[in-house]
Amino acid sequence: MIVSILLMSWLTIACHTPSKSSPTLTISAAASLQIVLETIAPQFQHQFPDIAIAFNFGASGALQQQIEQGAPVDVFFSAAIPQMNALAQKGLLLDETRQDIVGNRLVLIAPLNSPLEINDLEQLKELPIGHLAVGEFRSVPAGQYAQQVFEQFGLLTSLQSKFVFGKTVRSTLTAVENGNAQLGIVYATDAAISDRVQVLLTIPDHAHQPIHYPIAVLAASKHPVAAQEWLNFLQGETVQTAFAEFGFIPLKHND
Repeated sequence: MIVSILLMSWLTIACHTPSKSSPTLTISAAASLQIVLETIAPQFQHQFPDIAIAFNFGASGALQQQIEQGAPVDVFFSAAIPQMNALAQKGLLLDETRQDIVGNRLVLIAPLNSPLEINDLEQLKELPIGHLAVGEFRSVPAGQYAQQVFEQFGLLTSLQSKFVFGKTVRSTLTAVENGNAQLGIVYATDAAISDRVQVLLTIPDHAHQPIHYPIAVLAASKHPVAAQEWLNFLQGETVQTAFAEFGFIPLKHND
């Protein structure tokens, strides 16, 4: 897919209209971060009125591909480490800026009115369900973590015909909210913002790789100083508290 088509598909939310001399940071971030980042952005704008923010939310794998194909991005905030590693291997990051900001958990969800009771993932082998919503295994980190879980519990083959794949973790959540899937696997933070689903089970951390959200400034950024201000802001105590309020797990950072 050519870069121009990718750029046209961006969901860009401008949090501030800059003057001609003000830098505008383009921040490509995982879809699961959308609500919390939009919530804290005004605080950043208050502290740095001369720096504008434009968000581009999507699946981390898709955002990675956009960057690799030359999309003008200043900061990448991924929902998983492999996508960030891929960019680092190609020399597309300012490596010294890379940090893991927060963590998350996976949960098994069902529509709010579902009568299902699940205490163990092993029950999925025999449960009479038609559809189970998950993120795309190739591009959506939540889907990749879910795939690891299915492999860990020997469920991948038996559930293969029941998967309903979402292009982002939010579309996976929507499939369960709308009743298009009897079950779904999403981040705990996504389940927490919905009043249309219930959490049946928190998936054990040992069943998948650690869910860490790395962030870094891109080597091609035209505003690396302003981008670093954004990274510093995210690591501040007040913002880390905000992440925790949305259900994310604050991580300790190395100075």
